[in-house]
Amino acid sequence: QVQLVESGGGFVQPGGSLRLSCEASGIIFSTYAMGWYRQAPGKQRELVAVITAGGSTKYGVSGQGRFTISRDNAKNTVYLQMNDLKPDDTAVYLCNLGRNSWSYVAGDDWGQGTQVTVSS
Repeated sequence: QVQLVESGGGFVQPGGSLRLSCEASGIIFSTYAMGWYRQAPGKQRELVAVITAGGSTKYGVSGQGRFTISRDNAKNTVYLQMNDLKPDDTAVYLCNLGRNSWSYVAGDDWGQGTQVTVSS
């Protein structure tokens, strides 16, 4: 059974940083592409960043420039480093298990999400 557990969210002032983690279990983690999404109240879920099994990365509009996705296969964990956070970054951040290894296609398995609140 696949489990994805996010952590690392919290309250931060504008300009601050957070590192989110998503630990996976029940899969051979190193063989899957992974994605980070976010969803703010009243808005659609949007793609933040993806990383393939080989470590190639792509970013959505919301993740370009200030966010970095990475993975540690030894820890079955994908990370999202977020710098220079802005109030518009306030959202629930969720990780997703991709369907493939070498290109990312969103799958059906999601974590429960971790709340990020950026406010002064």
